[in-house]
Amino acid sequence: MSTQAFLKALAESNEVEISSEGRRSGKTYRTPVWYVVEGRKMLLLPVSGSKTNWYKNIVEKPSLTLRAGGRAVTVSVKALDEKEAVKAVVEKFRAKYGAGEIKKYYTGIDAAVEAILPD
Repeated sequence: MSTQAFLKALAESNEVEISSEGRRSGKTYRTPVWYVVEGRKMLLLPVSGSKTNWYKNIVEKPSLTLRAGGRAVTVSVKALDEKEAVKAVVEKFRAKYGAGEIKKYYTGIDAAVEAILPD
């Protein structure tokens, strides 16, 4: 599937479903998350920062399957934990979803994730 088709499916939703492999169990875990897209880069913000289970999973196995509108892509991901990098992602989330919503739902903001969508 092309990145353009996936991006088109994303445009119809404020969230994407992610699937990660459990770091200990090996099971697949799915959860809906908010996202920000910049070109081919997708940014994700774990709701409990580095304590979020799916974040812990991708630190061990840096891959996610992203699903939106019946479309799916598997991507390699990069865990971000540098203060300035996380701050930049948080600001992008605030711009998209509103500062009040980010404050209401996100705690312990000390981590973010960057995924590069395929060509």
